[in-house]
Amino acid sequence: MKVKYSDQAVSDLKCFNEVDRRFVAEKIHYLADNFKQLRQTKKVRELKGTKFPGQYRYTIARKIRAIFRLENENIVLLILRVGLRKNVY
Repeated sequence: MKVKYSDQAVSDLKCFNEVDRRFVAEKIHYLADNFKQLRQTKKVRELKGTKFPGQYRYTIARKIRAIFRLENENIVLLILRVGLRKNVY
């Protein structure tokens, strides 16, 4: 599965220091490689109550979340937002 980052996600990643940025990127690529297994756990959940259906959240760390959606034609994981839990939703 390919990974694409939105402009907002790239901007969000710049707020992290280098070590955290690398950690987040590794976790996102792990998600892309293991989406089907992670979908069965609490780490990946579909967001409810949003005006855009088909969006998911991925728990990267205790306080870090990534909001993403899947583009089915190309099986692309599009990262919409990355950030601290209190700011990302």
